[in-house]
Amino acid sequence: MEFYLFEQDENGNKTARPYDQAGYMDIAPEDKGENVRREICLMLEQMGIHPESSHHEAGPGQNEVDFRYADALSAADNAMAYYTVVNAVAVRNGLSADFSPKPIQDKPGNGLHINLSVKSADGSSVLESAVAGVLEHASAMTVFMNPTAESYQRLGSFKAPQYISWGCENRSLFVRLPAADDEHRRAELRSPDPTANPYLAFALLIYAGLDGIKRQLQLPPAAEINFFAAEEAETQTFEKLPSSLKEAAALAQNSTFIAEHLPKKTIDTYCG
Repeated sequence: MEFYLFEQDENGNKTARPYDQAGYMDIAPEDKGENVRREICLMLEQMGIHPESSHHEAGPGQNEVDFRYADALSAADNAMAYYTVVNAVAVRNGLSADFSPKPIQDKPGNGLHINLSVKSADGSSVLESAVAGVLEHASAMTVFMNPTAESYQRLGSFKAPQYISWGCENRSLFVRLPAADDEHRRAELRSPDPTANPYLAFALLIYAGLDGIKRQLQLPPAAEINFFAAEEAETQTFEKLPSSLKEAAALAQNSTFIAEHLPKKTIDTYCG
């Protein structure tokens, strides 16, 4: 999960100045966030939460911490604890943590990439059908993955997807299937941002995946184009994600899939 670190003024208010100007994977002393990330990871480990990696991301003052895999409920619990730990450590270091989707307009936004591993009871491969289910319900689920107006300023640039697509080593895709052996095969959903409620997001992804498996849905051909650089002729056959909160809310309200799996009060809260 990605977040920005900003300096604070004497009153504890965030300033417009990022904590450092390092770039992706820079090392100390350019990467001034290294010690803060280390403190975050150590605190998480003391709580029984196990970060798998941490590094500086592409934006100035932007950082990322990735978690080891867990069951869906534990992963959601860990994500909520993570928000608290990051904010607490940032304040202790005289900084402000920002998880919003687009803290700086012309820089990369913050993403909440969700990785899914799917296994059947008999050991057969069902990941493709699960991903096909996620693709089919992508637009209807978007308001719960990207629940703020600012969320839609992030989509479509700086490795945040805009088109409903899947493929392998291509970070402009909605779903990426990284190269891995059978035991570690997974699908990475790249559209969500940290303003999403992880409990709702994970639940909907599970329901969508199960729907794909139950109906034995087949994946469309993989997209092997870079959507950020592609011509319109190359992208016109792909469906776009909703381009605004209003559009995403309308799609969710009219979705039988969403109505079947979420309480009406929850739908009204997000779409009203």
